[in-house]
Amino acid sequence: MRAQRAPKPSVSAQLPDFPWDKLTSYAATARAHPDGLVDLSVGTPVDPTPEVAQAALRAAADSPGYPMTVGLPEARQAVVDWFARDHGVTGLEIDQVLPVIGSKELIASLPLHLGVGPGDLVVYPELAYPTYEVGAAVVGARTLASDSLTALGPETPRLLWINSPSNPTGRVLPKDHLRKVVDWCRERGVLLVSDECYIECSWEGPSYSVLHPDICGGSHDGILAVHSLSKRSNLAGYRCAFVAGDRSVIAELLAVRKNLGLQMPGPQQRVLAAVLGDDKHSLEQHERYAARRATLRSALEATGFTIDHSEASLYLWATRGADGPDCWSTVAELADLGILVAPGSFYGSAGSQHVRVAFTATDERVAAAAERLARL
Repeated sequence: MRAQRAPKPSVSAQLPDFPWDKLTSYAATARAHPDGLVDLSVGTPVDPTPEVAQAALRAAADSPGYPMTVGLPEARQAVVDWFARDHGVTGLEIDQVLPVIGSKELIASLPLHLGVGPGDLVVYPELAYPTYEVGAAVVGARTLASDSLTALGPETPRLLWINSPSNPTGRVLPKDHLRKVVDWCRERGVLLVSDECYIECSWEGPSYSVLHPDICGGSHDGILAVHSLSKRSNLAGYRCAFVAGDRSVIAELLAVRKNLGLQMPGPQQRVLAAVLGDDKHSLEQHERYAARRATLRSALEATGFTIDHSEASLYLWATRGADGPDCWSTVAELADLGILVAPGSFYGSAGSQHVRVAFTATDERVAAAAERLARL
């Protein structure tokens, strides 16, 4: 009799626990508050999709044919123009741009689509968006959460993620730091991928793309930048995002994604072009978020919280100090007030004393949170 092979573990068994499942009971507590839930746990837009996007979608509603994975030339040109106009990126051409179906899909699938596998090392920030780890886990790669390149010693990662502005901390990496990371990766042949989805949510100074000539030296070799329109243009429901940078890596991603049928729908490509060509709605949304941020920051600080970093993104990285309550105690305390926030440990063990407070709720809900915080 032939010996039976042991069953292979399922893909889901290789993945970390889905963190938001751990918030269920706290959400129920917060939802039971007599004046209703104030959900500051997830950075999902709540304001209307801008009219420029809705008009473009209506105009493109008749779309019977299959879209192209590579994307419409006018959509890719809009990305090139936006990078140059708003972020000082020069030398980018449309064959260095690829539209994708939301940035999370791209981040999660990038290791698979680039042939990363068992034995390869993927490095991401010490406090990080969990999907970097998920993408590595899907392909069985090893991972390291570290902000120090020297901690790697002689080992060379296959893929290095950076995230500026950061989710969850809102930290912005300066130009000289980004330039050093670019140089380090190029010297070792490491692909550097910069998650820049919050680049237009800056509050205390500019944020920079890794594709900026002062950072990359005018060459996009060995680097990619990932961007999303979910935050800038309230398009989370449209799943509009794009990746840009190294021409050869973009070509490899295109070849794989064509075979998998991964195509941004044609109407959404028209929307992408329209919203990137219009800064007015983005500036208006920026003002709304700035006001909500100021309200929540004042309320948190008056209650005894310290806000670390948070110079950009859509979050306040709040703590009551190393000797204060841990993140879950703070989550529970705020849930009793009907306020739901994210525990910092979702993003790494270094976040165990922090909570992430989103300011994407409506003006009315933000005002309600500020009033409740005064009771702490």
